[in-house]
Amino acid sequence: MLILSRKVDEKIKIGTDITITLIGISGDQVKIGVEAPKNVKVFRQEVFDDIQRQNMEAAAAAPALDVLSKLFGKKK
Repeated sequence: MLILSRKVDEKIKIGTDITITLIGISGDQVKIGVEAPKNVKVFRQEVFDDIQRQNMEAAAAAPALDVLSKLFGKKK
């Protein structure tokens, strides 16, 4: 892991398309701004983890949907 120290309004570049800006510091919270192309998805870790969990649950349910679909004679 790369660890960098930044002051308010200083930036970090990731490649040529992504810029992270330190917006402010208040107590134990840091506000950052992320500038990235629209095709780059940016999530907080807990949101990303929840999306991954939901995707895993949906994938696990897929075989059950196949069985139900065969029982009712409908094609996907």
